[in-house]
Amino acid sequence: MAASRKRSEPCANRLLGLLPPRDYARLLPHLHRIPLEYRQSLYPANKPIGFVYFIETGVGSLVNTMANGQAAEVGTIGNEGLVGLPILFGDDRAPTSVYVQVPGAGLKMKATLFKKEMARSASMRSVMLRYAHAFFNQVAQSAACNHFHSIDQRCSRWLLMTHDRMQSDEFLLTQEFLAMMLGVQRTGVTVAASALQRAGLIRYSRGNVTILDRPGLLRRSCECYGTSKKEFDRLLGDRAIR
Repeated sequence: MAASRKRSEPCANRLLGLLPPRDYARLLPHLHRIPLEYRQSLYPANKPIGFVYFIETGVGSLVNTMANGQAAEVGTIGNEGLVGLPILFGDDRAPTSVYVQVPGAGLKMKATLFKKEMARSASMRSVMLRYAHAFFNQVAQSAACNHFHSIDQRCSRWLLMTHDRMQSDEFLLTQEFLAMMLGVQRTGVTVAASALQRAGLIRYSRGNVTILDRPGLLRRSCECYGTSKKEFDRLLGDRAIR
């Protein structure tokens, strides 16, 4: 089903909301609203990317899988961005894959049509490339964060980033994904989540997280959350993600 949103209504996806009206109007007939289910593949590694996705709620996980099957998350995409960055750069595949980490909803569009619309509009290319810059900055910040900061700090950061992309204080976040986000074993996730729960910052049970004290999580988090958010706001305007 094509998206029925009119231009006068606010866009749940930040990138779509930043597009000039003429660009958005050309995309609108090609955008189809879909649910984003847990573990749903948005594109596989090393295969043609058939669609781009504008997430409205939920989180997509950019994953790099090793030859032995071990996987590590290297980036996340939510309502601030686009799934399908290789298309922006004229490619149709990537060595990484993307699948849904936190379920929600979004809009999808055929990659071939999106590429044609990008070629028609310098203003659309500018918005999308600024997002790509912000995303790569997020990946770089995450690499530094994993090197320098404690598991508790990193866990607080990822919970805040996920909370930003949802419309609820409660969301699904399994131990498997949280371990991949943090680059630790599941036992490390248990320790970190238990510490945050004892501090009254979250409630975590059977893969469901409830944010109880966001200001407390902000104080517990490292500098990387604020740094990444400021970069997104600088590059994509000062409209708040939440």
